[in-house]
Amino acid sequence: MKNFTISGKKADPFLQISDGKINIMEKPKAFRIFVTIILALTGIGLMVFYTLCDTSCSYLQGDILGIDLKHIGIGYMLAIIILSAVRQMACVRTLLALGIGVEIYLIFYQFTEEVFCPFCLSFAAIVIIAFALNYEKPVVFKKSRLQQIVYGLGDIEIPVPAGTRIPLLLFVFFGYLFVCLTFSGSTTPAYAAEKTLVPSYGSGPYELIVFTDYFCPPCQSVEADVDPALDDLLSRKGVKVTFVDLPIHKETPLYTKYFLYAVKKGQGYKDALHARRVLFSLAKNKTISDEASLAKALKERSIAFEPYDLKPVYQVFNKLIQEHKVRSTPTCVVKYSRTDIRTYTGTFQIRNGLAMLQAAQKSAVKRKRR
Repeated sequence: MKNFTISGKKADPFLQISDGKINIMEKPKAFRIFVTIILALTGIGLMVFYTLCDTSCSYLQGDILGIDLKHIGIGYMLAIIILSAVRQMACVRTLLALGIGVEIYLIFYQFTEEVFCPFCLSFAAIVIIAFALNYEKPVVFKKSRLQQIVYGLGDIEIPVPAGTRIPLLLFVFFGYLFVCLTFSGSTTPAYAAEKTLVPSYGSGPYELIVFTDYFCPPCQSVEADVDPALDDLLSRKGVKVTFVDLPIHKETPLYTKYFLYAVKKGQGYKDALHARRVLFSLAKNKTISDEASLAKALKERSIAFEPYDLKPVYQVFNKLIQEHKVRSTPTCVVKYSRTDIRTYTGTFQIRNGLAMLQAAQKSAVKRKRR
């Protein structure tokens, strides 16, 4: 190719001559490269934000051969940026095809587990959009319907043997197969190995399991209604109440540890409720995030605690979280019987659920007195 000149002036560098014909495709190609780089940078931004994020979806984890998917995603997009910058678009299309295969598996995994991560889905959308943007019609002549399907996503040329073209659909399959064999993921919050008695109080025909996170704004909001309702339920008897803290925010395990320490040293459910109130207040102010400061703050508020091995209680927490498929807070599970188990999420539902449980408890007490 050579630059095309009109009337002694150099024409647009994107307008070039090839075999005596003006090639007007360079400008759209340059635009596609620019947009591909922008999309890749957006993908990196998503992964960086997900790494720093400690909200309701941060507990979703996955790795390939022990490497965190977020880190792989950043490296993947960096490779696309570099290859796009040096105009190796065949390699870019190959990487994007591999990425589509990986994303098909990960999206299917989210549907199977009934957990959907907006960061992961947005990243997948970026990969698909970038592939569509860089799509090139296949060179291989599609003689049959099977060839039309196999080469429908396009093809690339490999040097050996010379002139051989490989359908990109094959790389989609390779990406899917690779992640099938190497991916390991978790869709439920889990505590690291670190006991005290499980914080359960009361007994009776009904059971209430309260799943909260001290740093969850809706939990902090509903706590003002939950606390007196729990006090009422436990004082009237007939209900077993269990507290389970979900480790969604990164500071939650520390606060949970000291809640359990306080439960160990406490004399009953009133001490446990008081410790919860204090911990929620400290979390809401977001002024304490290290162990020494938290221990000092609890002592100043006359909350006694006793450290010990927490591993057994964490195992029970993990079992309850997985059994009831709890993935967000606040959540309350009410067991009226083995067959009547009701799950309430969000402040409005929980307020109504607790009111129904209180009404059922009062009715049961009246029947028992007759």
